[in-house]
Amino acid sequence: MIGSLLGMLSTDMAIDLGTANTLVYVKGQGVKLDEPSVVAYMTQGGRKIVYAVGAQAKAMLGKTPENMDAIRPMKDGVIADFDVAEEMIKHFIRKVHNRRAFVAPLIIICVPSSATSVERRAIHQSALAAGARQVELIEEPMAAAIGANLPIEEPAGSMVVDIGGGTSEVAVLSLGGIVYSRSVRVGGDRMDQAIVNYLRREHQILIGEMSAEKIKKEIGSAMMPENGTGMAVTVRGRGTIDNVPKEVEINEAIVAQALAEPVSQIVDAVRTALEAMPPELAADIVDRGIVLTGGGSLLRNLDVCIRDQAKLPVMLADDPLKCVVNGCGKVLENYPKMKNVLSPEV
Repeated sequence: MIGSLLGMLSTDMAIDLGTANTLVYVKGQGVKLDEPSVVAYMTQGGRKIVYAVGAQAKAMLGKTPENMDAIRPMKDGVIADFDVAEEMIKHFIRKVHNRRAFVAPLIIICVPSSATSVERRAIHQSALAAGARQVELIEEPMAAAIGANLPIEEPAGSMVVDIGGGTSEVAVLSLGGIVYSRSVRVGGDRMDQAIVNYLRREHQILIGEMSAEKIKKEIGSAMMPENGTGMAVTVRGRGTIDNVPKEVEINEAIVAQALAEPVSQIVDAVRTALEAMPPELAADIVDRGIVLTGGGSLLRNLDVCIRDQAKLPVMLADDPLKCVVNGCGKVLENYPKMKNVLSPEV
């Protein structure tokens, strides 16, 4: 009776602990949380007191008073601030629990394939400290491939490119394992920073990263527009010469120029992977093509750009933003059968 009650109350979960957003999948319920990986805190007596987490904290970025700070505790897909990351994970666990469950959950968390053993241990320890009874890690490209419904168990190569906020993961999978993986610390955040830097350098206007992200989503493109200029938006910021508020109009071509470097780094990672993989798997990729996942893959024309450079079919996965957490969730739902896809012990 008690065992069945504990089973009913079980809130085992899968977490895509991303640089930009954290998504939580609860066993038997699906994705229950999708919030920015941002924490606002006040420092009192040397201790960090959490004030807001998620969307509420993101709205405070760049606007906090002297006694408060709003930060992203994740950087390049790994933990940059251990204490704040732990508090963020605790907050998200409580939020999906609705404070009703008392059973410590099994948590499966995604990590970049390039994460070091120290970085993996930090994520593992943070989840344990946040209240997990058991923590398992899964590499992001593996989770992305499962979430995109790629036939990873077959004796044939499947290639996935997962472009997140902090990293872009390129991997070839076969027979339930990763045959080749390459991770570059370039993603959505680097694209935002490239827009900030370009506008400061070429248009003498300083904008924040949230404004840059908005520009990227509205008129960002991986390729120059056919008509030479494309769509346009008005940008407000601070002039770098006179330090007074300034307004300029920028177009799609300007943003494409700003994004040229991070886009080329992602394309280079794909080409390097294609050159490094075994010939038999390369032949499979020619037939099956490349699947793009992650929020960064939504950049307009990025799939076309990779297709032109790699000379291979490139497809955008269904719901690319949730591919990683959905893949993680599938492993959670079939935990005993799919343990082989998890990362080795840290």
